[in-house]
Amino acid sequence: MLVLHGHSRAIGYGLIALGVFITIAPFLWIGLQSLKNEIDILRGSWLFAPNGFNYADVLYSRRSDFPVNILNSLIVASSSTISVLVIGTLAAYALTRLQVKPWVSRLFLGWTLIFNMLPTLTLVGPWYLIFRQIGLASSLTALVLTHIALNLPMTIWMMMAYFRELPQELEDAARVDGCRQIDAFWRILLPLTTPGLIAAGVLAFVLSWNEFSVALTLTDRATATVPVAVARFAQQFEVQYGQMAAASVLSTIPALVLMFFGQRFVVQGLTMGAVK
Repeated sequence: MLVLHGHSRAIGYGLIALGVFITIAPFLWIGLQSLKNEIDILRGSWLFAPNGFNYADVLYSRRSDFPVNILNSLIVASSSTISVLVIGTLAAYALTRLQVKPWVSRLFLGWTLIFNMLPTLTLVGPWYLIFRQIGLASSLTALVLTHIALNLPMTIWMMMAYFRELPQELEDAARVDGCRQIDAFWRILLPLTTPGLIAAGVLAFVLSWNEFSVALTLTDRATATVPVAVARFAQQFEVQYGQMAAASVLSTIPALVLMFFGQRFVVQGLTMGAVK
């Protein structure tokens, strides 16, 4: 491990402090704006009397659907996360443990990489036309299905890394003791991949919660999610800066809570296999 001394340590701490400031400064700025009156925001006042009007207006005003938007985001993010964990874990186990032909595995993994490299906006139009034809336009079901498609490749790759780290001897010993393959997977391998499930689940939930472009196209007023609701505070003839700031702060709470409790597993999942 590299140890810094003297001026090098001071420079290192200075760079860390600068990085932390750059990271949290925008959030602090938005937080301050959410506590200002509209006139203070337009004036750019640094001295002001904090108040909770913007939060009350966002949560309780008759013209605001933000509580419904939060519920929509919770439904979409939770449903898509559970789905990608189930599908992704089974796919990762099949690709790493079952006797799958190498060309099949490479073809599938290559497809997931290509799909991840495609800009999401190129898929929005076809998805909209498909869901309109089958009667799912402007529904939460359509949004859940698209989020599953977007987050599934990442989940498969992360879970494959965890399964590859588990010794094959564990499963072989269970089979010798009389366990069926499904029992060995359920009782032995799956509990050992709990950190991977947490990491993949946190990332999938946060990505689904923050997704904007697909949600903007596939939802209407009744099914809009939180990112779409925040953007709608910028109207054609008026920009509600205070309400937009308050909604932005509220929208970060679920993701911050999840990242706070799951950050160790997320870092472990992202670096799995990088160090031997």
